[in-house]
Amino acid sequence: MSNQNSPSLPRPSLLKRVLIGAGIALVLITIFLFPVEGRPEWGAFWKVRPMIVVPLAGAAGGVCSYFIQNLFGAGGRRKALVVILSVIVYIVGLWMGTILGLDGTLWD
Repeated sequence: MSNQNSPSLPRPSLLKRVLIGAGIALVLITIFLFPVEGRPEWGAFWKVRPMIVVPLAGAAGGVCSYFIQNLFGAGGRRKALVVILSVIVYIVGLWMGTILGLDGTLWD
């Protein structure tokens, strides 16, 4: 017998979306930061903050995508609307994470 009140592990599809969202964000911020030379007043490790914050925002976007699909997902036209809404939420979250990650350095 299984206990219905026991916490369950995240589903593989949730973990997959989190990893894909964080991976896309990490690639984008890495491409954006590689050619940039920092200013001396930013410190030696100024790239660490955006390299942490932006993938976390991407992972949060993946979680939002998972929950949007589970709440509203169905077949046909509705599925297309859910995908479009998920992409919009992901892009807005990634943009906000980029602003938070680059605040005080490249985003003044």
